Amino acid sequence: MAAAEPPRRGGGDPDRVDIRAVIASTTDRLREAEHFLGLDLLQKRRVELEAAASAPDLWDDADNARSVTTELGRISEDMDMLAALAERLSDAETLFEMNEEEGDDSLRPEVEESLADLDRRLGSLELRALFAGDHDDRDAVAEIHAGAGGTDAQDWAEMMLRMYSRWAERRGFDIEVEEATPGQEAGLLSATFIVKGRYAFGMLAAERGVHRLVRISPFDAQHRRQTSFASLDVVPFLEDVSGEVDIDEKDLRIDTYRSSGAGGQHVNKTDSAVRLTHLPTGIVVSCQNQRSQHQNKAKAMQVLGAKLAERQRAEHQATLEALSGDRTDNAWGNQIRSYVMAPYQLVKDLRTNEETGNVEAVLDGDLNAFMEAELRRQADLRRNQG
Repeated sequence: MAAAEPPRRGGGDPDRVDIRAVIASTTDRLREAEHFLGLDLLQKRRVELEAAASAPDLWDDADNARSVTTELGRISEDMDMLAALAERLSDAETLFEMNEEEGDDSLRPEVEESLADLDRRLGSLELRALFAGDHDDRDAVAEIHAGAGGTDAQDWAEMMLRMYSRWAERRGFDIEVEEATPGQEAGLLSATFIVKGRYAFGMLAAERGVHRLVRISPFDAQHRRQTSFASLDVVPFLEDVSGEVDIDEKDLRIDTYRSSGAGGQHVNKTDSAVRLTHLPTGIVVSCQNQRSQHQNKAKAMQVLGAKLAERQRAEHQATLEALSGDRTDNAWGNQIRSYVMAPYQLVKDLRTNEETGNVEAVLDGDLNAFMEAELRRQADLRRNQG
């Protein structure tokens, strides 16, 4: 927006931005953000948490200490962000008034750039208003499974793992791949990974479902088009689910096996990988990327706990779909999104009609537009039903 403006025509350029109106609109958006984040309540809660955090016996209860410091950190982050936005808006308004007084538009490009930056930041902040779940701000446990399409589907599953890994990296999230089962010829049969970052679960939950890829198969000697499918499932990850679920080891079948794939010296040399089967529910969890069998079992127990907690929460709803989304076959007719690489280039979400022709960018992790469109669709559904 700092580019030179076109000359005025007649009484003024009709394309000229009305900065005063933009400032007024931005002020309203900031006040709305302070309202839906509950700034007044945040201020009171921060005082309480600061007092708790300064108590000399805070770390006598490590779990409570982590809870206090985590909540205090998140509240401080929100309040600091709102204060920074308010300061930047005030600076832009001051610059605009100086520009108006001088009457030479010398400061106008700087004002427009500042307001454009505020628009981007507020847009990201306003996304939080779309989250409705109790655990949307949590880390996420995600699973990818190859579906119909043979080797191409297994290759597609590996491409999806890379796509979500790149998305997480772009957002500054940490990602840990806990298990990856290689395909028979290429790619992956399945993968389990944990994404750690604020609102990781809320964002990734918008991606839950079957994803369809259409391309010229690299595994077909005749170079024919192939359609393949892979699915993504997501549950919130909690470091400690002991307050929500009680896992009796008598209900577990514990299998150990040799880790597969690239890794440290322990890989392929000892039976360090662990697979847990929860017999009452049939839920299976595997972990192979920690350094020891003990560490793999501990991580697998965390993931199993997250899955059981999600199942328990879902059972409190009228139907499982109310929380976890429809469980559908990983094949034709059930996809939420299509990625077409031949005979044309197009990624289209079938729920929201969000689309782009830049397939490579999407496969490289540029997923925010699709996630935000689905979150807005879900918010509209809630408003209509409410």
